[in-house]
Amino acid sequence: MLDHAATKQASRASFGTEGGVCDIKALYGVRLMETNTPSTPEPGTKIALGRWPTSLRVRLALFYATTFFVIGVYMPFWPAWLSSNGLGPTEIGILLSITTWTRVIAAPLVAQAADRLGRRKPFMIGLAFMTLASFSLYTQASNFFSFAVISFLLGCSFPPMMPLAETTTLSVAQDRGFDYGRIRLWGSLTFVAASWGGGLWLAERTEGAVVPLVLIGCVSIVFSCLLLPDVRMSRPTTAHAPIRRLLTSPIFILFLASAGLIQGSHAAFYGFSTIHWQAAGLSESAIGLLWAEGVAAEVLLFAFSGVVVQRMGVTGLLLIGASAAAIRWTATGFFTDFVTLAIVQVLHGLTFGATHLASLHFIQRAAPSDSAATAQALYSALGLGVASALMMTAAGNLYENYQGVAFFAMAIAATIGGLCALVLRRYWSGGQLGKS
Repeated sequence: MLDHAATKQASRASFGTEGGVCDIKALYGVRLMETNTPSTPEPGTKIALGRWPTSLRVRLALFYATTFFVIGVYMPFWPAWLSSNGLGPTEIGILLSITTWTRVIAAPLVAQAADRLGRRKPFMIGLAFMTLASFSLYTQASNFFSFAVISFLLGCSFPPMMPLAETTTLSVAQDRGFDYGRIRLWGSLTFVAASWGGGLWLAERTEGAVVPLVLIGCVSIVFSCLLLPDVRMSRPTTAHAPIRRLLTSPIFILFLASAGLIQGSHAAFYGFSTIHWQAAGLSESAIGLLWAEGVAAEVLLFAFSGVVVQRMGVTGLLLIGASAAAIRWTATGFFTDFVTLAIVQVLHGLTFGATHLASLHFIQRAAPSDSAATAQALYSALGLGVASALMMTAAGNLYENYQGVAFFAMAIAATIGGLCALVLRRYWSGGQLGKS
């Protein structure tokens, strides 16, 4: 039934995946900066390794692996659990939007506090415990209001972790001279395993089986945060708050518009593609495979990220992401057979991967070093969060009334994002904001 299926997908835009949220998805790309990461450390950077016997690379990779395990289960299957608790498509969309809108405010504020303090690990440990508590509270929710309060708490805790983790990993990679991408890669690989394996695990079980998987993942995140190195950065030398500096830059705003529209165009896919494919008769395992295939394509792109960025540039990658998204969402709206969808899903490597790759390179080149975490959080919160929240709401209404038409609207949004990238190419010189 549509109400039951509607849960299975709406949760994806909550993180974006990145950006993070998640972003991210948040938010969330893989090899990214491997070739272009500077080999000399930033002035004022000190790294406290702690007494853990595990290598630095393994400790960083463990954070990405545990975090993306949770995301890989949450995104495809959490909406189905919400549906099994009696919530309909509109209610699910509202809950996911609450998490997303909360991260829009929480992530930049947390990141700005971390930039001002010059430390990120203490914030990440606290956020990890809050995330575990939030998911635990879901099991006690009994009505829509209680679900809404918990969704707010989740938005305050889970999404803000990823921008801090990204800047921590980039700082360590820069200081120690190893590839950021080889660390970040484990996040995407774990996402593939979780989304595909989760589909197989849940095929013969009820939706309630999702909860233990998520809670186990949250406990693992707490452990991985305790293992992280403590990177201590120099504090900002300007009296202006990092958020204000960035949001008064027309170039940065233009970047957020371009990346946000392209990444936000994934809203219908994140929220309702599982539902759409279930209605078309695809099995849980087939749907899990389609999700895993998309991330595998993303991993493949990032495996060659250094060469790709050198040849295409930041704005070139944004244009590629926008073009691929316009094609992908149009095809998704027209076709529901497995073979065609399997072909279309390969474009995820461009629609998400190329766009996220471009975004992190833009932040590395354009943001002042003492505002890096804040810039990353603003990308996750505004570039991904606001766009995803608005488009998730629109997608929910469109899908409930017109089903596949929702994907056509996403194709239009991606096209507008591409136009913004063209303007950015004209006015940004490629240097740091204020020095371009």
